Amino acid sequence: MGTVGVIGGTGLAALVDGEVRERATPFGPATVTIGGLGGREVAFLARHGDGHTIPPHRINARANAWALADLGVRAVVSTAAVGSLRAAFPTQSWAIPDQLLDRTWGRADTFYDGSLVRHLPFAEPFCPELRRIAIRAVPDAAGRATVAVIQGPRFSTRAEASVLRDAGADLVNMTLCPEVALAAELGMGTVTLCLVTDTDTGHVDGDPDAVTAELVFRRLAEARPRVLAALGRIVGAIPTDYMPRELIDADAIAQVLALPVRP
Repeated sequence: MGTVGVIGGTGLAALVDGEVRERATPFGPATVTIGGLGGREVAFLARHGDGHTIPPHRINARANAWALADLGVRAVVSTAAVGSLRAAFPTQSWAIPDQLLDRTWGRADTFYDGSLVRHLPFAEPFCPELRRIAIRAVPDAAGRATVAVIQGPRFSTRAEASVLRDAGADLVNMTLCPEVALAAELGMGTVTLCLVTDTDTGHVDGDPDAVTAELVFRRLAEARPRVLAALGRIVGAIPTDYMPRELIDADAIAQVLALPVRP
């Protein structure tokens, strides 16, 4: 199949129409839809499942990444709803982040935690080539941003948001870790299109854009046509011969993809 995988985030569970495939993986099942986007065949996966039934800390990111890699995906384009920690990132704007700050815990975050040990170089978590493509395709997006990934499913306290800002984070999200690292461990490049839906704990007292789940879902529903159009432009601009960086040796990746599957 084609080389592009698409992961839809909060409120974007059915971005692609096509053939739904239930994939068995060594880490449990994953549901992938094979369809078209941006003039390309893509493998689409909804992070939170159909109807947003999977909370952030229970997403089976290893099953999802393995299923995409097993289908031959080399480039993963994802969407993410994010809260803004700084006024420079206004609500309903785009960002294409270049850095992650992982504040999650207890998530299965590697394929190499047994006798097969590898250490992923992760200074640049997102693929630089895919980021360049995405920035050209969505020129009104902020081209640099650090996303802090929190555990969820609750939102931050004001004190926690302050700590994240002091640590250099611009945006906050609940799902990009370990997703981006796991994709890289299986030889896939990633880029994420972030939509700023809220101001997290608020930039000022009484901020009407302070986060609630209802606000996030409403903003995503309103932005759905924009998201679909932007994703289509990014996907359509990825070269058919795109090859990701070799961060983990092909031998190790092949061993992970050869693991026996389970229902």
